[in-house]
Amino acid sequence: MAESGASDLLARAMQGVDLSQALRPRGVVRRTADGVAEVRGLDGVAYEELVELDSGAVGLVFDLREQSTGVLLLSAAESVRAGEGVGGTGSLPAVPVGPETLGRIFDPLGRPLDHAGPLVTQARWPLFRDAPTLLERKAVDEPLRTGVLVVDAAIPIGRGQRELIIGDRNTGKTALAEDAIVAQRPGDVACVYVVIGQAMSRVLALRDTLERAGALANTAIVAAEASMPPGMRYLAPYAGASVAEWFREQGGHALVVYDDLTKHADAYRELSLLLDRPPGREAFPGDVFTIHAELLERAAARRTAAGGGSVTALPLVETTESDIAAYIPTNVISITDGQVYVDTARFARNERPAVDIGRSVSRIGGAAQPPAMRLAARNLRILHSRFEELESLSRVGLELEEGAAQEIARGRLLRALLRQPRLSPRDGAQQVLAISAVAGGWLDGLPPQRAPSFVEALTARLRAEAPGIARTLDAGALPEEGWLDRVRTLAEALRAGAAS
Repeated sequence: MAESGASDLLARAMQGVDLSQALRPRGVVRRTADGVAEVRGLDGVAYEELVELDSGAVGLVFDLREQSTGVLLLSAAESVRAGEGVGGTGSLPAVPVGPETLGRIFDPLGRPLDHAGPLVTQARWPLFRDAPTLLERKAVDEPLRTGVLVVDAAIPIGRGQRELIIGDRNTGKTALAEDAIVAQRPGDVACVYVVIGQAMSRVLALRDTLERAGALANTAIVAAEASMPPGMRYLAPYAGASVAEWFREQGGHALVVYDDLTKHADAYRELSLLLDRPPGREAFPGDVFTIHAELLERAAARRTAAGGGSVTALPLVETTESDIAAYIPTNVISITDGQVYVDTARFARNERPAVDIGRSVSRIGGAAQPPAMRLAARNLRILHSRFEELESLSRVGLELEEGAAQEIARGRLLRALLRQPRLSPRDGAQQVLAISAVAGGWLDGLPPQRAPSFVEALTARLRAEAPGIARTLDAGALPEEGWLDRVRTLAEALRAGAAS
C-alpha cells in the first residue's frame, strides 16, 4: 500500500513537470552592436520569431545563417552583454487590436506609452500578415473625405486607396495627415497614426492636437520614438497595419497614416548594414522596395463577398531639396495610387496647405469622387494650371490676350478659397459651393480675401433656405435638376445685400 501511495505521488508530480522549457532552443550572444546581436547555437528558431535573453531583453530573429543568427533587440538593448543566453519563445510578434486601442498610445508590441494603464484587448494579431488576394479586392469607388478642399476637389482619395503625401521637411505633410484624420471624426472610419523615429514630444503634441480637435477617441497612435532601438522603428508600420486591418475584418473602414516611410527605410538600412547584408543604391539593401510594397499592399477595399470593409493608407515620404527622383521617393511613388505633393515655395508664400496641384495626382481619379464634386471640379486642374501660367506671364509684363485678366482674377479667388486653416474640415456642401462659385462667376469683382467668408455665408444661407439641397450635397449626391440655379440666385441675393 505504501508503494502504491508513493507511485501515485510520483505520477502526480510528473504531471506537473513541464519539460518543454528544457527543450527550447538555446544559444549564446557572441557580440552586440547598436540594437542587434549575433547569436551562436540558436538552432531550430524561425525567421521573425521572438526570443528572450537572460538579461530580460526581447529580440526578433531577423537573419538566419549557417553558423549564427542575427537578432534585432527590441527592448533593454543596452543591458545585453556577450556571453549571455538566448532562448526561443515559439511565438511571432503581435500587437493588441480592437476598439480598445482607440484613444491610446502604444509601441509596436502593444506596451502603453500614455500612462493610462495596461492596454487590455480581446485579441492580439501578428504584425506580419498577408495582404488581401486579388479575388478579395474590389475597385476603389467610395470617397474618403479629407475635409481639405484642394485634396477632395483636385486629388480625390477613395476608401482602400494608397495615396502618398510627399514633400520637404516642415512643409505641412503631417498637418495634412492630421486634417484627414480630424475629418473622420463624425464618420465611420477608424484611424491609426503610426509615428516612426520622432521625438516623444512630437508624439505627445500629436495626441494633444487630436484631443483638442475631438478626434483622439477615434484614433490609435502606434509610436516608435527616436530613442527606441531601430528594430522597433522597423516594426512600427506593420503594427499599425494590423491594428487597422482588425476594423476591416469586422466589415468596417480604417485610415492608417505612416509618418514617415523615409525614417522606416533608414531604420531598415541601419539594421541591414549592422547585420552585414550587402548594400545597394544609396547604401539601402536591395529588398527595401519589397518591404514597402508588402506593407502598402495590405491597404485595400474588399468585396462584400470577402467580408467588405477597407483600409486606406496615407504614407508620408520626406524629400531633400524637392528631389522626388531619389531612391525611396521613387520607390514609394511606384507602389502607391498617386501622390499629394507639398511644395516648399508655396509653403513659403503662405499658400497652405501647400499642395502643388500640377505635380499631384490620384490614379483613382473621379471614380472615388462624389457626383456633385465631380461635376463642380471637372475643369479645376486645367483652370488652375492656366491661371498660374497667365499670372507668371503677367509678372514679366507680357501682353496677354483678351479675357486673360478675368481668368487671373478668378484664379486668385480660387487660390484664396483653397487656403484653409488647420483642423477645420469643410463639409461637402461648402466644398461644392466654393468651386461652383468661382467657375460660375458668382464671386467676380469680389476681393480675394473676402471670398472665404462669402462662401461660408452662402453655405449658411443654403442650409437655412434650402436644407434639402445642402443635405444632398453633404452626402455627395447630386440634388434635383435646377439646384445650381437656386444656389446662384441665393449667391446673387447675398451679393446684392452686401452691396446695399
